Amino acid sequence: MILGMARPKTRTKPAAQETAKGEDAPNPVWFKPVMFGFMLIGLAWIIVFYVSQNSLPIPQLGAGNILIGFGIMFVGFLMTTRWR
Repeated sequence: MILGMARPKTRTKPAAQETAKGEDAPNPVWFKPVMFGFMLIGLAWIIVFYVSQNSLPIPQLGAGNILIGFGIMFVGFLMTTRWR
């Protein structure tokens, strides 16, 4: 070692930062099509309900079909919070 020159220190990342890096990893390839698929299926469910004058997709549910359609869309919108 030469006098007056200090050896460079190696930096180590804390464990918390290493796990955060794993959370910042990109989504799998299937994530985006599934996310948009849920949103489109929910929208199609509601459109079918209105166009069929409340007789489709499940006639016994009546206006409950709207809740199902919005529920399916809501799953897609929740997935957008994890999209990277």
